[in-house]
Amino acid sequence: MTPTLLQTELSHAPKKDSLVLARKVLEIEAQEIEDLAKRLDANFEQAVQLILHCQGRVVVSGMGKSGHIGRKIAATLASTGTPAFFMHPGEASHGDLGMITEDDVVIALSNSGESDEILNILPTIKRLGAKIISITGKTTSTLSKESHVHLSAEVSQEACPLGLSPTASTTAALALGDALAVCVLDCRDFSAEDFARSHPGGNIGRRLLTRVKDIMRTGDAVPSVAENVLLSAALLEITQKGMGLTAITDAGGRPVGIFTDGDLRRAFANGVNADSAKIADVMHANPRTIQTNQLAVEALELMETKKINGLLVTDEAGKLVGAFNMHDLLKAKVV
Repeated sequence: MTPTLLQTELSHAPKKDSLVLARKVLEIEAQEIEDLAKRLDANFEQAVQLILHCQGRVVVSGMGKSGHIGRKIAATLASTGTPAFFMHPGEASHGDLGMITEDDVVIALSNSGESDEILNILPTIKRLGAKIISITGKTTSTLSKESHVHLSAEVSQEACPLGLSPTASTTAALALGDALAVCVLDCRDFSAEDFARSHPGGNIGRRLLTRVKDIMRTGDAVPSVAENVLLSAALLEITQKGMGLTAITDAGGRPVGIFTDGDLRRAFANGVNADSAKIADVMHANPRTIQTNQLAVEALELMETKKINGLLVTDEAGKLVGAFNMHDLLKAKVV
């Protein structure tokens, strides 16, 4: 097959080492972040306090690439306990400024600090009484001077070989926003459970909010036999309930043992007669249990550590109230 003109041109094009360039980009951005960390000062602490004591919401705004970074900062704040949203500065001039109140804090991003769309809305924001935190790459810019607190995201160079595309500067602004969110989170003693409440639909939420009582089988679905029955009766219970195990309980309903499919195979391999052996003679005594209000992820960790496929659930009095296995955790998407 005759090569096309494009294929011919590409085959004769000078080869560039993408890995070398990629590493250079990452090194530049990492260095800029490291330099940014060293420059943090009292202004950063003031910004944290403004957000921490905000009685309204944090409104983040930025144009172009700064806007994309601003959206992520707003999302991070919102997911970590600080009510926040992004406001496009262009739309703000056409009515969206009505979103802002005197109780709000505005975080305005602009690398140059001279973005017209941002500067045009500053006077109105100030008249409303909202506080302004600016994140810019120039400490002498109009935006930095007009804000209540200025945070410098200045970089010595962009990672772009042409020095044109916002790369290191946007990374610095994003990292600064992350630092703000995390510091505010820490001041509020924001917990993993608090985080999960903002993420109920995701894997994090399921793992941190789902409790044993939400996934366990209850009532007649719980396989259980008395400790004085024959192995054959326990085998029937395991078969009917389909969990691959059965609890063995005393007269008070407390689990004193557990018997699984694996135990059954081992018992038969050792010549145990199901019609004459009592379940108490072949069961595992003192079974591992968990309580209803414990997190399902705790149960998963216990099962993985002890290499078991199911757990019995007890109430505060130690009575059997439920059971579940790895299939139930999979169904609840905890695994």
